[in-house]
Amino acid sequence: MKVRAKGNRQEAVGKIRDSKFEIRNFFSVVGLVLLLASMGCGYQFAGKGERFPKDVHAVFVEPFVNRTREVGLEGEVTVALKSELHQKGQLRVVDRLEDADAVLSGVVRGFDSRVVGVNRHDEALEYEMTLVLDMSLRRRSPDELLWRTQGARFLDLYSGSRGAVVTTSSDFRSRTLNPADVRQFTDIQLTETLKQEARGRLVAGAVHELHARLLEMF
Repeated sequence: MKVRAKGNRQEAVGKIRDSKFEIRNFFSVVGLVLLLASMGCGYQFAGKGERFPKDVHAVFVEPFVNRTREVGLEGEVTVALKSELHQKGQLRVVDRLEDADAVLSGVVRGFDSRVVGVNRHDEALEYEMTLVLDMSLRRRSPDELLWRTQGARFLDLYSGSRGAVVTTSSDFRSRTLNPADVRQFTDIQLTETLKQEARGRLVAGAVHELHARLLEMF
């Protein structure tokens, strides 16, 4: 009788474990469905969105207009956008307007850097850099606005002193600096170096995101 009772208990425990496994898998599937649904309409894993004009294959990239006081920023954005288009390859960049199916143009609307973290002596520890862009795609002939985004805002953070830099972090190891550089720089030199790195990351990340939005026509 004891052996039978023990066998019944083991069978019951096995059923409970199987039920928990099925429940976990059910909610995992539901979670995945909800995650994909939350990504927005028209989401695709690769390629152009369903609403992207099928006759647009070649684009001419006009130099961005700079509405900020940051000298040379418009050139950096233009070059970064062309590089992004070349790397991804879904759209061909042409050098002559007459060879293009459509024209990409944009405006650097805003650029700012502000302190977002201080120590007990009110010395800056961390800065937030903000980049605001407009971008549009127009069919060349006949002239027609195909897509536009306005006031797209992008952010990046960088340190304001040697004490705020964590040289053992994965984020620091992915950069061009090494711990020896941090020890040799003054706070002013380090902040300026990190600011330039943040500016490059910000521009690259912004054009990458806008290119993705363009192809999926959000």
